[in-house]
Amino acid sequence: MSVHELRRKPGDSSEKITINLGVIDLGQIDLLVQEGFYSNRTDLIRTAIRNQLATHAEVVKETVSRKSFVLGLEHYSRSDLEAVQAAGEMLQIQVLGMASIANDVTPELAAATIESVVVLGALNASAAVKAALADRIH
Repeated sequence: MSVHELRRKPGDSSEKITINLGVIDLGQIDLLVQEGFYSNRTDLIRTAIRNQLATHAEVVKETVSRKSFVLGLEHYSRSDLEAVQAAGEMLQIQVLGMASIANDVTPELAAATIESVVVLGALNASAAVKAALADRIH
């Protein structure tokens, strides 16, 4: 048995999740797929999630604004962090979506320039950078 590291494809901003459903719910989903309402289970689940997010869109918008989150994809390159370091500043990363730290960012540079990380979604960074920031990731 071998272990493979799964890497996100460039431009891929989706994250795989696993959910547990009761057999009755799953059967109803399969029935709707079979009847042609949805192309597959994933289509129904994505649609249901989008509908719930649309229902609560105003709450999300207000919370993002109140907590000063960046909404979407935020990428931090080595040159971005070097500029922060040169300015003698520290970053407080707050993202709703995906935060990405470039692969050429060293753990030392990340530790020297990132004060805290709050990501509601996914954080894409090397294992070494994540380890260096472990006590700052909330």
